[in-house]
Amino acid sequence: MGAPVPVSVTALDPVLEAGTRSTLVNCADLAVCEPDEARVVVLTVDRLGPSELDMVRTTRALRQGPAVVLLAGALASGDALHALAAGARGLLLRREADATRLSHAVLAAARDECTLPPDLLEAVLDRTGAATGWAGNSLSERERSVLQLVADGHETSEIAHQLAYSPRTVTSVMHDITQRFRLRNRAHAVAFALRAGLL
Repeated sequence: MGAPVPVSVTALDPVLEAGTRSTLVNCADLAVCEPDEARVVVLTVDRLGPSELDMVRTTRALRQGPAVVLLAGALASGDALHALAAGARGLLLRREADATRLSHAVLAAARDECTLPPDLLEAVLDRTGAATGWAGNSLSERERSVLQLVADGHETSEIAHQLAYSPRTVTSVMHDITQRFRLRNRAHAVAFALRAGLL
């Protein structure tokens, strides 16, 4: 056996944080530490929304680039895709997260593997190739065309010229995509579409 994997816990609710931390402290393969020392960070949330997705992105952007395991009160299949697109490497429901399952998810994330509950995995796989955003919409042909050209590195004016749209239309299409799927910018929209099998 190697050295224990350094893991930290972050939660908006101090009671949830303490409970998650106490579960991890008893796992021999893990060493609970501060966030700036962690290889894996467990984010404990009630639900998954834009602010929670921002927490995932912010955590992934830390200097050491820790893996993120998201421990949520409730997750729908669309939420799972959003969490994965934001950079989460493990998703667990709090009611199912005993010490064994939680430590398994943390150790898998440290190996850069992804874990999902079987029911969420099945729902995500059933929807591969179709958008599963919170609005439940897929990309239109126009949106797909614009996003593909963005992915190819074209600027707004080039996309407008190529598709015979006005630059304002291209900007509006990108704005609609980022708002509907609660994405941060064009690069995030491309990454989400690729991970969700939309491009």
